Amino acid sequence: MKKLIEGLRKFQTGYVESHKELFEELSHGQHPRILFITCSDSRIDPNLITQVEIGELFVIRNAGNIVPPYGAANGGEGAAIEYAIEALNIQEIIVCGHSHCGAMKGLLKVSELEEKMPLVHQWLKHAEPTRRLIRENYKGIEGEELLDITSAENVLAQLSNLQTYPSVRSRLHQGRLAIHGWLYEIENGTVVAYDPSSHQFIPPQSVLQHIEQDYNFHPSCPLQKKYNFMVHEPTSNGKGYAHLTDEQTDRIYRGSY
Repeated sequence: MKKLIEGLRKFQTGYVESHKELFEELSHGQHPRILFITCSDSRIDPNLITQVEIGELFVIRNAGNIVPPYGAANGGEGAAIEYAIEALNIQEIIVCGHSHCGAMKGLLKVSELEEKMPLVHQWLKHAEPTRRLIRENYKGIEGEELLDITSAENVLAQLSNLQTYPSVRSRLHQGRLAIHGWLYEIENGTVVAYDPSSHQFIPPQSVLQHIEQDYNFHPSCPLQKKYNFMVHEPTSNGKGYAHLTDEQTDRIYRGSY
């Protein structure tokens, strides 16, 4: 607590003092244009990793960056999404998963949670499509590689869930809203974004402004344990990335397209 109190003092005497105009402007209302949906994990700070000022992101956080389908839950996620679009006129939505996600670890062994953490068990039922997809399409893969794949597939599942919300669906149809899937690598701060035109996770600056209704990985999607996507070069088989062997390229995501 002492550390927090000291931090408050530094915030008030340092940051607030040097940003008086910003705080005066914010006192009259908020005007974010991006809804950022991410995990409650303490290792992720949306404003830090995007380097934006206070007031630029409208944020939803929960275990596993889960978006329950429209009408499936009475929690605050649906209300926050509706408010972001209808009241704040949000123009971009980002669902950001991350490496070493505890919620995704729990999802892979969800039956073990029912007695010890019944509320977590109940919450993770909203990610059942992710669990089922992983169980039936990624047999033979395990450990950290499976966890990374689960985090990625879960992001895409939440993008699909977002489209069950009437306000989201309508704005997408009008071209007034774009939705994006990101993955954050805790070890090195790398962020990759899902490109719906190629069905791959690539550097965000390379993602085309193109939204598809079908959020699926391409069989050659080069997701690895450490999300090493920074160099995009064809493999000998004409697909994938140069730092993967042809065998790895063909194996990863073979069941999700």
